[in-house]
Amino acid sequence: MNILFVNHYAGSSTHGMEHRPYHLARQWVRQGHQVTVVAASFSHLRTTAPAIGGRVTEEWIEGIRYLWLKTPEYHGNGIRRAVNMFAFEWQLQRHCGRLVRDCSPEIVIASSPHPLIIFSCVRIARKAEARLVFEVRDIWPLTLLELGGMSAWHPFVALMQAAENYGYRRADRVVSLLPKADEHMRRHGMAAGKFVYLPNGIDVAQWQADASPLPAEHAEVLKRLREEGRLLVGYAGAHGISNALDVLLDAARLLEDRRLGFVLVGQGPEKDRLRARAEQAGGGHVVFLPPVATAAIPALLAAMDVLYLGWNRNPLYRFGISPNKLFDYMMAAKPVVHAVEAGNDLVAESGCGISCPPDDPAAIAAAIRDLIGRPSGELEAMGRRGRQYVIRCHDYCILARRFLKSLE
Repeated sequence: MNILFVNHYAGSSTHGMEHRPYHLARQWVRQGHQVTVVAASFSHLRTTAPAIGGRVTEEWIEGIRYLWLKTPEYHGNGIRRAVNMFAFEWQLQRHCGRLVRDCSPEIVIASSPHPLIIFSCVRIARKAEARLVFEVRDIWPLTLLELGGMSAWHPFVALMQAAENYGYRRADRVVSLLPKADEHMRRHGMAAGKFVYLPNGIDVAQWQADASPLPAEHAEVLKRLREEGRLLVGYAGAHGISNALDVLLDAARLLEDRRLGFVLVGQGPEKDRLRARAEQAGGGHVVFLPPVATAAIPALLAAMDVLYLGWNRNPLYRFGISPNKLFDYMMAAKPVVHAVEAGNDLVAESGCGISCPPDDPAAIAAAIRDLIGRPSGELEAMGRRGRQYVIRCHDYCILARRFLKSLE
């Protein structure tokens, strides 16, 4: 089967995020399908930009054919990012005929974050007589309205709303990472029976096979904390406003009397401020470490006793969440403290930890205190439940098959 996967921000093992198109495409290639991923030449999410040699650059990565469409660079969320979006859709429109001829797609996947690409993908699917899938990661323009404070009458918002509604009407299937999004989608034109919930996942075999030791710096710090007799509460990931790390530091202050060490590993725009805040508060039991390579994540998480994942209160979370970080945590078979208020909660569903309200340091501290006070056998059982849940429900090998099965 020939699959055309259009995602503005698609990345790869070489280029970094966005990883979902890469993982799905790699599984489909392994299952004998031909996959072409179409993406913009520039994305703020990637760590390494592709080498571009014209308006369209072809690159093969692990059996996946990538077509990079040349788009301008941008920084932040200003007008240049919008220009990048329109440039990508314009390039798609220009190359519709070529994509139909070269790829002969039987399935066309129009994958958000923004819905603007749906116009070109409908045209490609119609010319190729292919089935059309509208994959929705973020609900635009609702994100712009509820978080960005934009007016529903803003021309950009109105265009995005028209694109969203058009995609729901024209797609054969609407796939979403958000389990509670179907009601919103039906209000905007999606027919009953089109909705398919397909969450994010993890490549279980790769996670296990690629594991490497911790860097020396990290190993030495963790060894020191252990020699001080501390149990370790870990966080691994971005240090941004949305990661709710201020509330974790507040919880750490409430637990200063206990033999705990809080280890925050990663990078992000808030890291320097968070480190300064912890130092000012005299938090010697809180340490910040640089990010580790993906292959070292299993070793890092295995060294912790409890793992933390927090969210800020966000009205959009009522549709559900699908955090990649949580799958790493659960694969590590460690109990998780999950500070969340959302339409779903994988920690509660799998029984792999304790969930508590977000933005509540006392609740987080109580959850940590509860976990570290339990027998080791009970904590190990929690961890096993999380790992088994991921292997059963979130392995990309399984998700890729479910994706195509939903089109039958």
